[in-house]
Amino acid sequence: MDLDVFVSAHRAEWDRLEALLRRRRRLSGAEADELVTLYQRVATHLSLIQSSAPDPQLTGRLSQLVARARSTVTGTRRASWRDVTRFIAHGFPAAVYRARHWWVPTALLSTVVAALLGWWIGTHPEVQASIAAPSELRELTRPGGQYETYYSSHPAASFAAQVWTNNAWAAALCLILGVFLGLPVIWILFQNMLNLGVGLGLMSSAGRLDTFLGLVLPHGLLELTAVFVAAGTGLRLGWTLIDPGPRTRRSALAEEGRAAIGMAIGLALVLFVSGAIEGFVTPSGLPTWARLAIGVVAEMTFLLYVYVVGGRAARAGETGDVEAAERSATVPTAA
Repeated sequence: MDLDVFVSAHRAEWDRLEALLRRRRRLSGAEADELVTLYQRVATHLSLIQSSAPDPQLTGRLSQLVARARSTVTGTRRASWRDVTRFIAHGFPAAVYRARHWWVPTALLSTVVAALLGWWIGTHPEVQASIAAPSELRELTRPGGQYETYYSSHPAASFAAQVWTNNAWAAALCLILGVFLGLPVIWILFQNMLNLGVGLGLMSSAGRLDTFLGLVLPHGLLELTAVFVAAGTGLRLGWTLIDPGPRTRRSALAEEGRAAIGMAIGLALVLFVSGAIEGFVTPSGLPTWARLAIGVVAEMTFLLYVYVVGGRAARAGETGDVEAAERSATVPTAA
């Protein structure tokens, strides 16, 4: 394509669209129709230039024109409570359900890794000695020691807020960093399992594994599930770079990325619940069985929400992506 000839042939249309956009609030009916027509033409012109004769300066000008025209033609849509309801009732659980083939194996493998690390640390005194001095280990694991007082060392509300912030940030990192082929996600997940394995190993070596599990499981079931969902989704996002399937790599990343962002918001809500349990239930005076029951109920409620509500929404075609009207417009591309 001869770019100079193309510019000469269509410059008047671009200038006319720019003039209409400057006075978009005072357009007549005919001028509004003309603006829509010119928007469609210029979008096609931009596509042709990008695919056949890319020119940075011209592409920048036409991209700006198309974006302004699209905003004028489609208007600005405000989020409503309907969007929140749709997200909670359909989008988020469907996204988690669709990612189950990634996060369920991630959860199982991670649990095995944590258990093996706990066994290794608990049965090898030399490994324990490399973690801390014997006096420090006794202070950690003794009745009333640091492992027990950790959950009641701060006021419940501030402790729950701190836990929620840290966990939500870890989940967000798993989702965001998944685009780097999932490698940072594996590291973050291993660090979490290593911390859990150290606690398991040290407390089991002190004969207090039941106490440790009674403290960790009430909030840990839901908390770890949220982390596993985030990690599995991050790994799936990384795999999309390698194998986008029948979609183009760009469209696949866009779709999965938007769903991952939505999932980050949903998981923040889930982690808020687990943080509240960790802040108010774990250090409470409730008997161990009652605290465990609360944790199990919270975990089962989430799984039922994902597999029943999310499964139904996914089978109805919900993907967790934003609605079609909220996605970027696509224009024809030249072969």
